[in-house]
Amino acid sequence: MIQINYPASKPLIKKSDQQELIFCAVRKKWIVLTPEEWVRQNFILYLHETLGYALSLMAVEKKIASNEVHRRFDIVVYTNEMKPHFLVECKEMKVELNETTLQQALNYFSKIQSNCLVITNGNQTFAFEKKGNELIELNELK
Repeated sequence: MIQINYPASKPLIKKSDQQELIFCAVRKKWIVLTPEEWVRQNFILYLHETLGYALSLMAVEKKIASNEVHRRFDIVVYTNEMKPHFLVECKEMKVELNETTLQQALNYFSKIQSNCLVITNGNQTFAFEKKGNELIELNELK
């Protein structure tokens, strides 16, 4: 498991028509605040402010065809050459990161073909790097 040191800054949140909204710096728009969206936006801040990844090299909630079903991945971080560097699958904090979560993320991972796979629920984070045909668990994100 990787220890995530979230930045001191927090995503912008506002109320609108009895809904709470959170600002997505990648999509540059307000999104309905759900528990999973809270994790996603805080992880984006971590990627940007702590690890130094440019917001312009991130994609959030884009469609992907998976077994003839259209789903959306949570976050993909690209290299400067626009190749997928890593895929992040976010779950809300109360969702346990287990085999089911990993299988869902692996399904997306095989389609995206990134170098690294990250799963997080905000409290726990696991990352794996592709080495040949194996996934090696990482102790830190870079």
